Amino acid sequence: MPEINAEIIVIGTEILLGDLTDTNSVFIARTLRDLGVNLYCITSVGDNEKRIAQAITGALSRAQLVITCGGLGPTIDDMTRQAVALATKRGLTFHPELLEQVVERFRMLRVPMTENNRRQAFVPDGAVIIENPVGTAPSFAVEQDDKIVVCLPGVPREMKYLLIEKVVPYLRLRLGLAGKIIKGKILKVAGIGESALDELIGQPLLERSNPTVGLAAHSGQIDVRIMAKADSPAEADALIAQTEAELRQNIGDYIFGVDGDSIEQALSRALLQQNSMLLIAEIGMEPIISSRFSQRQGDKILKASLHYSSVADMVLALGLSPTLALRELAEAAAKQLSQQYGARVVLLALSCSDALEDKADSSEICAVAVSVDGHVRSRTYGFSGGNDIAPEWMSSWSMSIAWRMLHGASTH
Repeated sequence: MPEINAEIIVIGTEILLGDLTDTNSVFIARTLRDLGVNLYCITSVGDNEKRIAQAITGALSRAQLVITCGGLGPTIDDMTRQAVALATKRGLTFHPELLEQVVERFRMLRVPMTENNRRQAFVPDGAVIIENPVGTAPSFAVEQDDKIVVCLPGVPREMKYLLIEKVVPYLRLRLGLAGKIIKGKILKVAGIGESALDELIGQPLLERSNPTVGLAAHSGQIDVRIMAKADSPAEADALIAQTEAELRQNIGDYIFGVDGDSIEQALSRALLQQNSMLLIAEIGMEPIISSRFSQRQGDKILKASLHYSSVADMVLALGLSPTLALRELAEAAAKQLSQQYGARVVLLALSCSDALEDKADSSEICAVAVSVDGHVRSRTYGFSGGNDIAPEWMSSWSMSIAWRMLHGASTH
């Protein structure tokens, strides 16, 4: 089986400026993964011919396959054709049949074609033309020695069609990729930090080449990704199963699910299994956490869902001391709500939403506290509930803490 390394180059100044979100590279990356192609780098570059050419030259020095996306339109800032020609030391050839296809496309759309669309009929000398029946920008592939540059349009609908219908069959034939696949599985972990998890897994597993094991930390949880390369799905599944068994032996107590499982699903299962109800209190922020349970057996697991518009309102309603530090205040509120409502599990998220964030790394502006059977665990953060990352961060962390505490209670 040939080992093929690839790189993706996403072209467009609007991506570098943040005006456009790049989703194309995600789709291309997944397609390459399913083909069994190793992807080591994704580069974004603006609409500059020399910089695009430099990016292509650099990618070709490292990879056998380079896929570019964008810059094939008719305007003056669409420079991919010229950049590929420059990088591969070729000229550009005009193809009358390509121009006729572009003209016909505009005719079908009943839109007048402007003269600048003639640019799209030029491709690097000797390129393999990839006709585009769903758009006006023809694509192409340039074979340079034993390497290939494939150029796709930036319009997602056109890119996806051409990649799947045209490019994948071409690559399978040209690179001998038939039958080779990469499959993956994600183990979802909560209740442990990334460095501690890394140590528990151990170097032998983390340094294994096939399947590979990698970690990706999120708010309150970590994905442990297993990726196997094989000649058949059955062989890949067997490789994954063996590595998964070893991982579960090392970190099984922290695994709450696989692949698309969410922490709220895991928490719901734990509550149902232990015949327990959950009380959620959200202070100084939108009711984000309770909304995540609204369609996930909420009627079976939610004892109550409370919302206070500010910390001062909560302090007044619960009769707490306003002099308490934020973390102490969150813990005291979680304990009192547990007693007041007779709730075994209380999940509380608290934000001083009007606080300044100029000392975000050191200030305590947000807190979460979880009470299970009267035992409380808590965390504080340096961002307010108005911060873009706060809702997901606090909700995921609080649910992760609750799941871990319930899971620990069920195993002792």
